[in-house]
Amino acid sequence: MPAHTHSHGPADDVPATPQVLARRRRATWLMLLVLVPIGLATVIGLIALWPSGEDTRAAQAAELYLPDGNAELVEGRVASLETYDCSTGAAAGQQLTCATAVVEVLEDPGRGDYVSVDLPAEVVAYGIATDDTVVLTVGDDGSGRANYQFQDFPRSTPIITLAVAFVLVVAAVARWRGIAAIVGLVVSFVVLLQFVLPGILGESSPVLVTLVGSSAIMFVVLYLAHGFSARTTTALIGTLFGLILVAVLGAVAVGAARLTGLSGEETIQLSTFDPTLDFSGLVLAGITVAGLGVLNDVTITQASAIWQLHEVDPSLTWRQLFARGMAVGRDHIASTIYTIVFAYAGAALPLLLLFEIYDRSLWDVVTGQQVGEEVIRTFVGAIALVLAVPVTTAAGAFFAKAAGDRPAPRFLDRLAR
Repeated sequence: MPAHTHSHGPADDVPATPQVLARRRRATWLMLLVLVPIGLATVIGLIALWPSGEDTRAAQAAELYLPDGNAELVEGRVASLETYDCSTGAAAGQQLTCATAVVEVLEDPGRGDYVSVDLPAEVVAYGIATDDTVVLTVGDDGSGRANYQFQDFPRSTPIITLAVAFVLVVAAVARWRGIAAIVGLVVSFVVLLQFVLPGILGESSPVLVTLVGSSAIMFVVLYLAHGFSARTTTALIGTLFGLILVAVLGAVAVGAARLTGLSGEETIQLSTFDPTLDFSGLVLAGITVAGLGVLNDVTITQASAIWQLHEVDPSLTWRQLFARGMAVGRDHIASTIYTIVFAYAGAALPLLLLFEIYDRSLWDVVTGQQVGEEVIRTFVGAIALVLAVPVTTAAGAFFAKAAGDRPAPRFLDRLAR
């Protein structure tokens, strides 16, 4: 009976011949040849571009012009509520109702005090009643007394509940691999908050900072969640290829489309704090970060599909593995493109509703600055995603034929596997 039909496992359980070991070592060195330079470049980039920790120009300007931007937040309980008509100045025929609330402060400073707070029409329209909990900002009214204003509704309880439920569900279904993925997610946010965001606000190139940060995130997330193996290395190679492609295609597209990056209220606000920021670079950085998750999803799926095919039938040639892997990849591409497009459409839904009200032509909407930026994001991300599939599939087929995916005693053989 052929070796690959044994019921106890794939042919990799058969003792390796010198020729097989030689192929595995060659595969190992080829992987190291690709990964070591990228890993070293990532580490050097992290060291060279790591933020100094000093306040950026944008942060200094925000502190100067928005002294209440870092105002303390406290929770309070609505003790009483009195509504009144505030339609003056509203659109013709529009009835607006505002309210004045007496709120008991529940946290220091001011715990136990009762303060009067004005509530805007949108808060009253949403629904607010006595005994509801609200979040207040504590400022200075100019005479040394505390000034309280409505800020928001508290969301700590539902967010914490959902977060705990998410961790429990992931741990129950995916077990240790799921827990490792959550740890990787935490590391990703640390990199974003401590390196990428401060670096973008500094004097470094947003694209360079984002590429270095994204590369670091992928190294940690992929190996932590999926283990140190040749199949994970294959997915990493495909993901890094996709990220580089996003940066290159994005730079060409942003330049050709003359995207300024000043398409939303947030970027316009940023420009008032620091007009020297590279806003076109911010568009590229956003495209790169947005592509992290979907590229990771596609490449790890392709790598796993290739190894599963190889384990089921180790006699498949490289060409056969590639062809069957691409059959899986094409289905994944089709579904993922829909995911990308509808994700962007959902995020831009309020903007699309405004354009519907303005009754502008579809082409004017698509080619305008605001929607055009999202369209270019979608196309660049989709092109990189599609091209990452054959690259990952080809690399996976090569490494699968060169080495199995089971640990070996020697470190280099373990890398190859």
